[in-house]
Amino acid sequence: MSTKNTRPDRAKKVLAALRARYPHPHTHLDAETAWQLLVATVLAAQCTDARVNTVTPELFRLWPGPREMAKAGIEELEAVIRPTGFYHSKAKNLLGAAARVCEVYGGQVPKTLEELITLPGVARKTANVVLFGAFGINEGLAVDTHVKRISYRLGLTEETDPVPIERDLMKLFPREDWGDVNHRMVWFGREVCEARKPLCGQCEMAAFCPQLEPPKTPRPQRKKTATP
Repeated sequence: MSTKNTRPDRAKKVLAALRARYPHPHTHLDAETAWQLLVATVLAAQCTDARVNTVTPELFRLWPGPREMAKAGIEELEAVIRPTGFYHSKAKNLLGAAARVCEVYGGQVPKTLEELITLPGVARKTANVVLFGAFGINEGLAVDTHVKRISYRLGLTEETDPVPIERDLMKLFPREDWGDVNHRMVWFGREVCEARKPLCGQCEMAAFCPQLEPPKTPRPQRKKTATP
């Protein structure tokens, strides 16, 4: 039986193509410290990186580190981060994360996934981004909307939820590439493999891409009200 179309073989081709297209991958978020990367990643939820980058200069001018942010007033913080959306919950999470980093970790962002996910607003994706981006640690593979879409289209996973997708991808790609796979897929998702109109004619992976689309989530049926 030919192995040309097996998932591991396809993953090798995907990695080679992504490396060739993006030899020097990097994050789109502007940050100078681990704390700033954590904050920017939290703000990027349901928001574009470009918009986050318009907010963080003033944010980090006012509160450059966790000790400063822990003392911020929530209304003032909300006003600054409002353009990123969901600013009530994001401000609450950032204040909680700043306080915990100061009180539990001595003002330093922790370097393990287990510790990072104890911070308010930080789940596996954010933790993976911070670990790799700030410390060069490949503990997992961050699955955002781009990684989720591209990995399904390429047939690298049949899952639709981030955690099982991450498990599938971690088996397919070398550990030392996990962080860069995320960066490269994000770039690729924005420039080529777009959500609505993928540019398959410009894609070097078109020859082996099965072009799969995840199933549409069915809308919940409305309950019928009893007639009197």
